[in-house]
Amino acid sequence: MPALGLLVLAMLISHAHKVDWAGAWAALKRYPGTVLLEASILALASHALYGCFDLTGRHHTKHGLPVMRTWAIAVASYGFNLNLGSLVGGVALRARLYARDGLDETKVGQIIAMSLSTNWLGYGLVAGGLFASGMLKLPTSVPLSNGMLQIIGIGLMLLPVAYLGACLRWHGATWKVRGKSVHLPTPRLALVQLALSASNWCLMGTLMYLLLGGSVSYAHVLGVLLAASVVGVCVPIPAGLGVLEAVYLALLSGQVPQGKLMGAVLAYRALYYLLPLAIALGLYVYLEKTADPNAGQAEGA
Repeated sequence: MPALGLLVLAMLISHAHKVDWAGAWAALKRYPGTVLLEASILALASHALYGCFDLTGRHHTKHGLPVMRTWAIAVASYGFNLNLGSLVGGVALRARLYARDGLDETKVGQIIAMSLSTNWLGYGLVAGGLFASGMLKLPTSVPLSNGMLQIIGIGLMLLPVAYLGACLRWHGATWKVRGKSVHLPTPRLALVQLALSASNWCLMGTLMYLLLGGSVSYAHVLGVLLAASVVGVCVPIPAGLGVLEAVYLALLSGQVPQGKLMGAVLAYRALYYLLPLAIALGLYVYLEKTADPNAGQAEGA
């Protein structure tokens, strides 16, 4: 990870002086109101869909929190996760809110595990399929051959396939992990996880494609987004500041004018990171004020 961080830093340094910041600002100002409205709807739809990830955990653990409250906890956590990092938003905040509503550590851990597995198994399905298809061609500046990218894609696709196979084979079996009982979801629930996550990743790609105005093929835009997302996870910088920009500059600067490219990236940050964070703050305050330690004790449907 330190090596990857140095690589990203080098990418930033090598491109920062080339960025047309004046052009980026001009590109931002040129966006029609209808495009920004459509992009905002896509961003909020993605966050709303992510909220459904925790509903798979609700179904799996059968905890008693209402559907909408479970969904609200996930949406609030995701907004903080994107801007403050996964340990703060994805884990700590989610754990606090669920604990405030009376869920024990075992159920909270399983919910978080279901959410994380939903997100990254869907990533493996989408990224693996895209990379393996050969639709994405890497620029010559990237030290990775297209053939190697296809091999990586096949490897990524094997992850959700193996997960589905494990759910088919061992659903119903119980294991003890640190004295806690855990079990795999049903194959049907595993398929729901993959469908939710794959749809969400494609929705995020659609948002960036819209902001780029169709300058690059959807497959290429989605591929760059997927690459930026995994680099952002590997480099522990809050909100991935600079990481998203570095990856887009490295992979698309030869195909899209830099001003337009950076304008799209900045618009993406505003709509996908900052706008939902404002909503997440409001949800967090509401969830804290209305927490009920007995709410999660009943068995849910």
